[in-house]
This record gives sequence, structure tokens and C-alpha cells, in this order.
Amino acid sequence: MEEGGIPTISMTSARDITALVKPPRAVFLNFPLGHQTGKPFERELQISIIKDAFTALMTIKEPGTIVDLPYEWREPFDWKPRVHYAWAK
Repeated sequence: MEEGGIPTISMTSARDITALVKPPRAVFLNFPLGHQTGKPFERELQISIIKDAFTALMTIKEPGTIVDLPYEWREPFDWKPRVHYAWAK
């Protein structure tokens, strides 16, 4: 898509992996995996996140840039030990 002139943006909750993959542009949210647009039914939060992602899409100039969005999940979550354990099997 990028080669065809259509800009793309990745929304990620795994910053270290995204940095290794180096997409053209990305936004990072420190949210549980699969919840890059926020919690279910929190419409205002979801709209804000999507607007910020579109702003990043339009303003990032350097390929591989990852913008950290300032949102907080506000509940404990820890997916990394489960993921690392699953990979170890």
C-alpha cells in the first residue's frame, strides 16, 4: 500500500516488537494486546485514540517513527509472562 502511495499506520501494544518490525509509522498504547482502540463501549476514549492515530498518520515524516500515545489503561494487566511462557513450550 505504501509503495502505491497510500499511507498506513500501525496501532500497537507491543512497542519492542513494533520497533523491530519497523512499520512506516506507528502509535503505541500501553494497553493489553488486542485493545489498541481502548476498552469496549468506551466510545469517547475510542474516538480520541483513533483521532490521535490519524493525526500521527498525517504528521509523522520519518519512516519507522513510533508515537507513544498518552492514554492509560488504569487497571492492572500483565500479558508478557503468559506470552513468554507460551513461546517457551
